[in-house]
Amino acid sequence: MQHSNHTHHLEDYKKRFIVSLILTIPVLLLSPMIWDWFGFRLDIPFRKQIIFILSSIIYFYGGKPFLLGSLHEIKQKNPGMMTLIAMAISVAYIYSTYALFLENAKEFFWELATLIDIMLIGHYMESKSVAGASQALQSLVQLIPKNAHLVQDNKMKDISIEQLNPGDIILVKPGEKIPIDGTVLEGEALVNESFLSGESKPVSKRKNDSVYMGSTNLDSSLKIIVQKPGGESYLYQVINLVKEAQMSRSKLQDTANKAAKWLFFIALFAGGSTFIYWMPILGANEALLMSVTVLIIACPHALGLAVPLVAAISTTKAAHFGILIRNREAFENLRKIDTICFDKTGTLTEGKLKVKNIVSNDPKKLLGFAASLEKLSEHSIAKAIVEEAKKAKLPLLSVDRFKIIPGKGAMGLIEGVKVVIGNDTALIDQGFELPKQNRDEVGTKVWVGVGKEILGYILLMDTIRTETKKAIALLHSMHIETVMLTGDNEITAKLLQMNSR
Repeated sequence: MQHSNHTHHLEDYKKRFIVSLILTIPVLLLSPMIWDWFGFRLDIPFRKQIIFILSSIIYFYGGKPFLLGSLHEIKQKNPGMMTLIAMAISVAYIYSTYALFLENAKEFFWELATLIDIMLIGHYMESKSVAGASQALQSLVQLIPKNAHLVQDNKMKDISIEQLNPGDIILVKPGEKIPIDGTVLEGEALVNESFLSGESKPVSKRKNDSVYMGSTNLDSSLKIIVQKPGGESYLYQVINLVKEAQMSRSKLQDTANKAAKWLFFIALFAGGSTFIYWMPILGANEALLMSVTVLIIACPHALGLAVPLVAAISTTKAAHFGILIRNREAFENLRKIDTICFDKTGTLTEGKLKVKNIVSNDPKKLLGFAASLEKLSEHSIAKAIVEEAKKAKLPLLSVDRFKIIPGKGAMGLIEGVKVVIGNDTALIDQGFELPKQNRDEVGTKVWVGVGKEILGYILLMDTIRTETKKAIALLHSMHIETVMLTGDNEITAKLLQMNSR
């Protein structure tokens, strides 16, 4: 899985960096150039052998990702950052070994070690940011049930969702996640699709309605006919978008890689020219030293660290604020935008229903009966009503013969009296006559009937976020136009527009 792959790279870079960093300390202490700079000497017995062994471990173990990466780039006939790094560390290692044992000249093992350390920490940070983005993918994968209840010949058996085929019939019980995209064949229920649409209000599903993998059946069993294989489901399409986001590269990264490609060829030319120029003047050894110096310093430490660092910080900051970057180049172009379109539910609003008003001659009585009944339900409307009753410190009464009215409401006996709560249809079906309604009211209306009497209704509404006004004001101050997109009715949209000013 993609997430496991990113985690493996992250741990691999971390392990190589720690080992290389620990070995770098004695390499620095045993390097004559470091002695000269800081005014000390640590010329111990077998210094040459020790520094060679330590540097060899750093080169082959710490530098392995860059050496393998350069081979891949060369095979693709497209040298880039990996090739440039591999060239610098290889030249430093080979020349330093030659200088140490054959010429007793200046060695660059300290440069080899520090360069590998810097590049490893840069790539570790980049892998960490990608692994962090993979958590979004993991949370989506967790929405996928592992098994489904297959119905065949009036018998039910549990099978893996990979075994489901279009045309199969499955049963989804209350509280279970829907394992596949399909169409309702039998039953009626409220389904939570908030992870797909952002809408906090459960959606009523009945025969011939479409249902989607990962959504939750709240209150009644549904028989569903499978329409698509799991890999073609809406949820998997979202997962594939997340994968694309993880694999996308920014314009900055591409530019840096192109710069590294040209820098590689320029460094080879400059190194060769340096050797040719100085050899007749200073001799082969000094000319070689100067040529090697040019090749080593041609590797841009800052470029190799800065690019992954910028990618890591931008991705992490965006993830912290709930932003999924599908295309890094588009993310970089954000500075040029002049208009932002906002979704309403869950973006400008809390995405959670709350009681806005109770219309009744006895609001406390109505809320007490409603909350007592709804405490046995799990959907968002029920939770909002129970929460409101708790705020009012109303006692919740015991309920007998509780029954869900699929997709419409619930009913039961409280103190021996029949209580019905739900939408217009639920109350009418149970023999209640609804009073004349104000059609301009904004929100979700839940009626409560006790005995043969309508007590009134509870009006619920998604509340505007406290940050919304501040965010819109800030964008307007930056001369960025704001637009709201919503599938809600025009009255609700205009009310929110006024409240957000």
